[in-house]
Amino acid sequence: MDCLALERFRWETSRVRSLQKLRTLRDQVNEEFGRRLLFAEVLEWNREVNEYHDALIRRVIVLAEEQLKEERGEAAPLPYAFLLFGSGGRGEQTLWSDQDNGLIYADPSSADERIRADRYFAELAARITEGLETIGYPPCHGRVICTNVQWRKPLQDYCRMVNEWMQEPDWEHVRYLLITADVRAVYGDESLGRALVEEIYRYTADRPAMLEHMLRNTLHHKVSIGVFGQLIKERYGEDAGGVDVKYGAYIPIVNGIRLLAVEAGIRHSSTEERITALIAGGHVSEEIGHDWLEALTLALKLRSMAPYQIEEGRYVTRGKLTADQLTKERVTELKQCLRIGTDLQKYVKKSIQKEINKG
Repeated sequence: MDCLALERFRWETSRVRSLQKLRTLRDQVNEEFGRRLLFAEVLEWNREVNEYHDALIRRVIVLAEEQLKEERGEAAPLPYAFLLFGSGGRGEQTLWSDQDNGLIYADPSSADERIRADRYFAELAARITEGLETIGYPPCHGRVICTNVQWRKPLQDYCRMVNEWMQEPDWEHVRYLLITADVRAVYGDESLGRALVEEIYRYTADRPAMLEHMLRNTLHHKVSIGVFGQLIKERYGEDAGGVDVKYGAYIPIVNGIRLLAVEAGIRHSSTEERITALIAGGHVSEEIGHDWLEALTLALKLRSMAPYQIEEGRYVTRGKLTADQLTKERVTELKQCLRIGTDLQKYVKKSIQKEINKG
């Protein structure tokens, strides 16, 4: 999408007064971005898509705030931030990503203030979630969402939760920890989100053994390529003959880069920015880092080509390329992406084990 068109859509989005009109705008923009994918520079296309997601989410939040103000005369009793996790936190949402979010607010100074804050932010979270569903974002299946009290609390409680995960690093706790490492504040007081991330980086810097627990989770999803270079395809069901590009290509790449960023103390949440910072900081050679950028570019492109459908008014996808989509060109791109992904996972394992031994 050219700059003028994107700016016009953002301008309209910032002024829309109803969720129904916001949904109409989103549908129009999705259609336009979908047409551009095969002809665009992928990383730039991805940045623009996510800038527009951010604009949509912010508008839903503003409308929810205004609604509470008009109906109840209530404004936020404390500074707060709306957080994005997952691909939203990394700035890598597809056109049909779901909701992975949370809400964090400043620590109350009294019991009464805590009660008021809990009540207000619970109602705000419910309205934001409903608004996002109305404009097509399905809720997270894993319940990483602001209506879940686990992901809606004051900063001190969030930090306490993160420290409990790190002190008892079982599989589920480390999974949540890695989800949190991708967090990004899309609205409100960004310092609250940064303070939360600092807990993870500070603890890991002091205790490098934590990286070993993170490594096991990071390498859980294997790249979808066999020992002889063949694609590992879906064997059964309606996806038979296709390839899972989300969990077989994209997730192994972003997981590996995330762990290297944590190891290096790099605070960026975007995978692209993490790779660039790893190169700039001398943590990896330019040649290897550019290979990783190539793999990320291919993974983002192929993931965004996966078919989607609209169910109950929400955009959904299984994140898989169909057998019919596996043309010679797509297979060549996919194999290149997967080969680099396999080398990346080997690099991550070696790098983390070296750091653990040194620590």
